Amino acid sequence: MAEYSPPTTEQEFQVNFAQLKPRMNRTEAMLESSRCLFCFDAPCIQACPSGIDIPQFIRQINTGNVTGAARTIYEANYFGNACGKVCPTEVLCEGACVYNLQDVKPIEIGRLQSFATRAQMDSGEALFGPGTPTGRRVAVIGAGPAGISCACELRALGHEVDVFEAKAQPSGLTVYGVAPYKITNEETLAEMAYLQGQFGYTVHYNAPIASRADVQKLEADYDAVFLGIGLGSTSTLGLPGEDRVGCVGAVEFIEQLRQQHHAVAVGRRVVVLGGGNTAMDAASESARMGAEHVTLAYRRSKSDMGAYDFEYDLAKGVGVEGLFNVAPVEITGNGKVEGVRFVRTATTGGQVQPVPGSEFVVPCDMVIKATGQSKQTVFLGLIEGLQLDAKGRIILDSRTGQTTNPRYFAAGDAGNGGAEVVNAATEAKVTARGIHEYLMSLK
Repeated sequence: MAEYSPPTTEQEFQVNFAQLKPRMNRTEAMLESSRCLFCFDAPCIQACPSGIDIPQFIRQINTGNVTGAARTIYEANYFGNACGKVCPTEVLCEGACVYNLQDVKPIEIGRLQSFATRAQMDSGEALFGPGTPTGRRVAVIGAGPAGISCACELRALGHEVDVFEAKAQPSGLTVYGVAPYKITNEETLAEMAYLQGQFGYTVHYNAPIASRADVQKLEADYDAVFLGIGLGSTSTLGLPGEDRVGCVGAVEFIEQLRQQHHAVAVGRRVVVLGGGNTAMDAASESARMGAEHVTLAYRRSKSDMGAYDFEYDLAKGVGVEGLFNVAPVEITGNGKVEGVRFVRTATTGGQVQPVPGSEFVVPCDMVIKATGQSKQTVFLGLIEGLQLDAKGRIILDSRTGQTTNPRYFAAGDAGNGGAEVVNAATEAKVTARGIHEYLMSLK
């Protein structure tokens, strides 16, 4: 029996996808901030990839200095509002809170972070601005967390920046790839507008860089190029029947859901293949869209899943069922998906092996593949002298972000292979300083 009814209106969609971390009001923020112990050696700071001074901004909230709190956050992370909502705070800052040692609920750091930054955004008051012009120009490819973070820092350092985005909206993953119950499109785009209004970089939408000629033009017009291209489409599995109607990639499914909301059609019986956080999102989203039965299938054991425990608990909480130690063999059906043929597996010496004679079919009318994303190796092959590692990741200097082609720099998923929004934003800010160092060395 479905936990949710299929949403037919925007209002019903918003009810089904109610925010996991709803915005605090001022009273809630004051009460929650008063619980903080303001630890001297705050483990929450150490657990934050962007190193936000968390006790500092919480103290500022508690003393009524919300603008100061927002500045503390944004000085460390330009995606401060988004990260307050989409970061896995349960295993990062909040997971490190000392209250966990006392079996006391940890401080709701993420919600406090979003409270302060959203209040500042709503005020319209700028916290930053562009630096003294240097006369240097940088092209940023991709308006995702890495690209926008890099653009902000480069403008703060005085460089001219043009961002080239293949899609119609900015912020990449946070507007196209994050589950709607984590952050809304309105919240994401509000932060993007706030940042662009302060720093004054230019974004060219629907402007893919897709050919060698496009790359050469950038090289002719700009002093340096930043690659914030992220990852590509969902990887194919090579299964018989993978091309049947009703078999979709998780990345593509989530993007469609983020853009079209209740207009997206979801099967009555859905099978999600994968054991990562994206698989958990796709499964939970399917259930919230009214699927009567959602099965999450993973080739290893539950304890071997890459997903965070809280993400799996979230999926279970909306009725998703887990099926472990099974590997898909074929997607069955006659033109359309009718089921998935699985074989049971056993792990021997760390290797997954099929159990002979154990095949069975799970009936379904939709299959969502959450089995990883491809690297953008075809595009990267257009850039001369750019080297990739064996996994298709850009080889770069860990301190400066400079690639093997000295005019090119990179950060985010294209370099790390896939991580959180906060990692991309943090790495890109550091890389912007590497670009600055390079530009200032030019004659």
